[in-house]
Amino acid sequence: MEILILVVTLVFELAIAVYSIVTKQSRNKMKSWTRIAMFIGFIMLSLGKVVVWEYTWGLFVGLLFILAFKEMVALLRKQIHIPRYKAFSTIWKFLLLALTVVVTLVPVLLFPQYRLPQVTGPYPVATATYTYTDKNRIEEFKDQDDNRSVNVEFWYPEQADGTYPLLVFSHGAFGIKTSNTSTFTELASHGYVVVSIDHPYYSFYTVSEDGKVVTVNPEYLQDFSNANIKGVYPLGKFFELNQKWMKLRTDDMDFVMDTILDQAEQKKDSVYERIDTQKIGVFGHSMGGAASVALSRERDDIDAVVNIDGPFFSELVYDKVTNELTAKPEAYTIPLLNVYSDDVWIQLDNSSSYIANSISNENFKGAFNVHFKGAKHLSLTDLPLFSPILANLLQEGRKADIDKYYAIESQNELILRFFDYALKNQGQFAPKATY
Repeated sequence: MEILILVVTLVFELAIAVYSIVTKQSRNKMKSWTRIAMFIGFIMLSLGKVVVWEYTWGLFVGLLFILAFKEMVALLRKQIHIPRYKAFSTIWKFLLLALTVVVTLVPVLLFPQYRLPQVTGPYPVATATYTYTDKNRIEEFKDQDDNRSVNVEFWYPEQADGTYPLLVFSHGAFGIKTSNTSTFTELASHGYVVVSIDHPYYSFYTVSEDGKVVTVNPEYLQDFSNANIKGVYPLGKFFELNQKWMKLRTDDMDFVMDTILDQAEQKKDSVYERIDTQKIGVFGHSMGGAASVALSRERDDIDAVVNIDGPFFSELVYDKVTNELTAKPEAYTIPLLNVYSDDVWIQLDNSSSYIANSISNENFKGAFNVHFKGAKHLSLTDLPLFSPILANLLQEGRKADIDKYYAIESQNELILRFFDYALKNQGQFAPKATY
């Protein structure tokens, strides 16, 4: 719809310019009525729900209104002096206006209208946001001795009785806590309390309860970019950085879980009183998935883990003598579901970063491994839904072959069934190997 509106608008403006050149008139009624009709037409499309109104349409609607208002004034007033026609002036005005139309439509093209993924549970879902301050940690990204604060958001069953398992989510590198909102909503609608964590300075941006905005740390951004370019950092440096990133994330998750469990015991809030503290799962995308696996090694109250396209960084050992990465020889016994895109699936047996993820790794022989064929790394988040262009850009222009709704809705259903099996003892879990 957004592309169609762009094309139609440019075609109408081109027709106006051509008509002016042919008739050699710089001002005419056809131009006036056409621009007025364009504005009225857009309003009718919005009222008819053909165009779903979002703030991203604001600049374009403002432009249409200005053009329509200008032409209405021109029609109502008597033209005393008719400006002399100039072909060059008509052409450059059209080009300038065409550029303006494109610019005003950029927000809509970046964030087009889309339908929300299906929510199948019986419970209506409520949300709540909090900022937790860890008095035992100093923020390493600031010069002042301020304590580290972490922002979280809950999705939970509203107006429901009883208590429900707690699920803790960690976003990917540069991600945000709402990266998998459709997943959180689907889980909460089936009787789970989901909390998603923003890792300040590791997330693209995060906003605290008092409105303070924290953006991604430039040094972390540079280090992460370099670590993913072969040959920039030696293997030892790569290993060191990943362990550092894992520690900050697991410390955040550990602190958030302790805070929530403490609040749940006191039942001070409608969110906390819905939590069953005896049933806990953790999951995450990419680096968040890696951190989920790492945290499950550190805590004994985690009952199930979902890793979405993440490498098992915490399961790697670096040998300085041989300059090689190997997998730890420790059996992993917690129920684990690994969900992989093409981007990661092809690396499981040929990349040292994913050596612990290898399907042949006997230490993870009990894990469920699922491959979404045709999916890219970000296909397993909500980003391709609300901004396909951004998703493709972040994936270096590589478009996923899988349908974006099939990918996220199938993943949501898969994760739900896994947690039902592992935390609620409901049914069997036997996923297909490939989706």
